Amino acid sequence: MDTTGSRRAWPIRTVVGFGRFWWEFLIGDTPELFLGAVIAVGLVALCCRDPSLRTAGAVILPALVAALLAASVWKAARGRT
Repeated sequence: MDTTGSRRAWPIRTVVGFGRFWWEFLIGDTPELFLGAVIAVGLVALCCRDPSLRTAGAVILPALVAALLAASVWKAARGRT
């Protein structure tokens, strides 16, 4: 048994591994897209709180997603040149 403390207990390793998986799955190489998606969903959620703005929220979400996609493609194309 390792008594130097270099090996963590299995519950700690499990929690750390779980956290690393979700970080890589959600954020990965492009944290700005994750942040943009969170902001887009937050804005639409705020619009949906008021019944008179729900139609605006239904229009805003696809527009924000398209803008995020365009920004992602632009960033990828700019990085290749």
